[in-house]
Amino acid sequence: MSEQPLNPTTAAAPEPEAATTVTGSATGSTAADATSADGAAALRAASFERARRLRQEPRFPGGPAADPAGSHHERRIRSFQPRRSRVTTGQQDALERLWPKWGLDIDGKHVLDLDQLFDGLPVVLEIGFGMGEATAQMAADDPGTGILAVDVHTPGQGNLLGLADKAGSTNVRVANGDAVILLREMLAPESLDGLRVYFPDPWPKARHHKRRLIQPEFLDLVAPVLKPGAIIHCATDWEPYAEQMLEVLTAHPRFENTAADGGYAPRPAFRPLTRFEGQGLDKGHVVHDLLFARI
Repeated sequence: MSEQPLNPTTAAAPEPEAATTVTGSATGSTAADATSADGAAALRAASFERARRLRQEPRFPGGPAADPAGSHHERRIRSFQPRRSRVTTGQQDALERLWPKWGLDIDGKHVLDLDQLFDGLPVVLEIGFGMGEATAQMAADDPGTGILAVDVHTPGQGNLLGLADKAGSTNVRVANGDAVILLREMLAPESLDGLRVYFPDPWPKARHHKRRLIQPEFLDLVAPVLKPGAIIHCATDWEPYAEQMLEVLTAHPRFENTAADGGYAPRPAFRPLTRFEGQGLDKGHVVHDLLFARI
């Protein structure tokens, strides 16, 4: 999730008073060193605590928190890379107006009531929606399906809220934070009618493959929250990642390929051309769709 710089108006912690030493006294020197070390440690602790508090504060009043899960969840390898980006006036306006109604922070502290959140609609989870253009279009095209859209990019969150509002779509909810925490701690068993993962970061370097989202451990989290027959739909323009997705999904005992030949599926008509897909096609990449049913 986007990390925020320290608030420049926050007063800095006071410098520790210099320790008094006795010249030529080994005892005095040791005491001074200990006092200095203790003071430096106290300053570091105060700085870390101040930074932690600021990370948890919303970037906008009533808006998405910068670090919704805070420090009460474990550190681990993540599939997303936090980045900072400027929020436009329109995006900020959408966040301030619509986040209290359509937004939620993934804090890992409670289980979501999706029936209440979406007024009884079947719900599909979308992980990583970029700037939200494709998500907004799918929501407008299928108002009978709720879309719980997860991302950590604040400008994208504001943009999706604004697009949905402009289209008159009321079936989108934007979740801010780590999708793994959402799946593991905030969704009831068999509560989702589908999962969409479109053009996730391919992490192309071999040493970064462990950061890819579609892994056996991730599918272990996904399977229990999907209803029987629910579809997990992945799409990527990165050939090696498509091969990994196919291999991992095929090997998992809770999922079955909907493609008769056991390979990739034709692109479904309901999936719009995304901005990232267009960029990949311009580079000569081949896009692969994978549709697997939860057994």
